[in-house]
Amino acid sequence: MLTHTRAVPTGQERFFDTEEIIVSKTDCTGKILYANDVFLRVSGYDEAELLGAPHSIIRHPDMPRAVFKLLWDTVESGHEIFAYVNNMARSGDYYWVLAHVTPSFDRDGRIVGYHSNRRCPDRSAIAKVAPLYDQLRDIERSFPDRKDGLVASVARLEGILASAGVSYHEWVWSL
Repeated sequence: MLTHTRAVPTGQERFFDTEEIIVSKTDCTGKILYANDVFLRVSGYDEAELLGAPHSIIRHPDMPRAVFKLLWDTVESGHEIFAYVNNMARSGDYYWVLAHVTPSFDRDGRIVGYHSNRRCPDRSAIAKVAPLYDQLRDIERSFPDRKDGLVASVARLEGILASAGVSYHEWVWSL
């Protein structure tokens, strides 16, 4: 793993083909153990930069932390999750994905890492997701204490889902 200066968002979106799948595997702490060629090309990182790096290396600062809390809580409990995620390439460009993250288990049923397949999302779904994520991010940033912002953002997300009578998983597939 090489170190580098974190990119500054450019506001430019990059795309990948609807037939392509971005694949990565991580250990239990989120350090990248494998990245396929599509991941390398779309993220703009080379393999040496990604292997051993935290998966958050591609986290866009506009993503609400509440979504990642939900994602990690879900996979650490042994379940899969589908989530829309806005990632940031090495250049600072962004790219949306529909991520499917699953835990990997050893023979004794213990989680030994995570596997993520990310597909090109439907644009109509992004049009619905982005305003919610903006709202959650704004809540998080309105608190001087990051933990308080996260708690408020998670509460808002859970409230929205409860009002709709759906889980996050059901909400994602309703888009």
